[in-house]
Amino acid sequence: MYNKQYLNFLSGLILLFLSHSLMANVITIEITGTPFNPIKIAVVPFQWQGQNLPPAEIASIITSDLYRSGRFNPIKETELTSKPVKGSEIVFADWEKLDVDYVVVGQLNQRNSKYEIRFELFDVFRGEQLSGYNIPSRTKQLRNNAHVISDIIYEKITGQKGDFATQVAYVTAIKKQKQLQYSLHIADSDGYNAQQIVISDEPLLSPAWSPDASKIAYVSYEDHRPLVYIQETATGKKKKVISFFKGINGAPAWSPDGKKLALTLSQGDNPDIYIIDLANNSRTRLTKSFAIDTEPAWSPDGRFIIFTSDRGGKPQLYRVPSIGGRIQRLTFDGEYNARASYSPNGQNIVMVRGEGGKFQIAVLDLGTGFLRILTPGNLDESPSFSPNGNMIIYATENQGKGILAAVSLDGSVHQRLKLQQGSVREPVWAPYGRSR
Repeated sequence: MYNKQYLNFLSGLILLFLSHSLMANVITIEITGTPFNPIKIAVVPFQWQGQNLPPAEIASIITSDLYRSGRFNPIKETELTSKPVKGSEIVFADWEKLDVDYVVVGQLNQRNSKYEIRFELFDVFRGEQLSGYNIPSRTKQLRNNAHVISDIIYEKITGQKGDFATQVAYVTAIKKQKQLQYSLHIADSDGYNAQQIVISDEPLLSPAWSPDASKIAYVSYEDHRPLVYIQETATGKKKKVISFFKGINGAPAWSPDGKKLALTLSQGDNPDIYIIDLANNSRTRLTKSFAIDTEPAWSPDGRFIIFTSDRGGKPQLYRVPSIGGRIQRLTFDGEYNARASYSPNGQNIVMVRGEGGKFQIAVLDLGTGFLRILTPGNLDESPSFSPNGNMIIYATENQGKGILAAVSLDGSVHQRLKLQQGSVREPVWAPYGRSR
């Protein structure tokens, strides 16, 4: 028998989503909170050498990237006492007075219809250059190349790979002539360059990126029942997965090697977790119970699948070997734990935790068993780790509208990513995948 509280919550989310008039626009980011022990960095405005105004403010993009990472505290442009544009102009003593750890300088040069971005990164304390590149670019590549520079700076200083040049996917809808029109979008990690890749008069749910970030699996009701599709983001080519059984066909999750999908299938019975081999369409059943088993997610090494089940009376998280075997309960704290996924290093699980009618984003440390609540919201859902595992994007509500939000893994930095109009749901962060 289905858990009544679980079904009521899911119904509430669907009604909330459908009740909003949604519109796809550029996402704006509001950042609150202060990072723990932030790295102080100065990104000096890049010198522009070209006609008219520069087509992109490279330094501003880099500054925004580093700040929203939760690891850096860039100083404001108004606080700069000098504005060098190349390394030979830097007076390190001036930056030491500002207590700045690192300085970034550069130029954006126009070469006919093309551009060249030059940047240099310096360690103020040591007075030495850490990195520097000349990057050729076309106009449409300037923002992405600025993100690439942010990634280089982030990795050089922290020793960890950056993820600013990655993408996110999310679902929106707009009311047209008394009917909702749904769209699946992909955008840069800062919300810019949004592209509509799927449009439908029926609901779109549960987008999931392939490991190489070239495809997205999602659930569509375009045939008036839930079916799973896979679509190439570059070409728009799509195909229907073999989940065409009666009842529920949903919650797709890619295996780490991209060769399989874990799905929730009911086949006329209770929902259970299955694995579909994409090469031959064979399927393997992992769970069999009288409960609702749904929302599968793979461990990074492919050995395990976590999922949500109300087999214990209320929705909690469980783990099963991906080849089948003994099922283990993972969560006991809280009356509701669901919609989980692994961190890229496999050490943590992010989830929606419900208690007393509030649904918040929480992280479980699999090594210690310690669970940390990260968000203050009342209706937070659909959490997804960034590729390096330092940030988590999720959907929430603000002033009656669905918005995207993000929080750092330590909970110190919070972000709101708002559409100019309307609402948005179902965010998922793309893996590193192929370069764009």
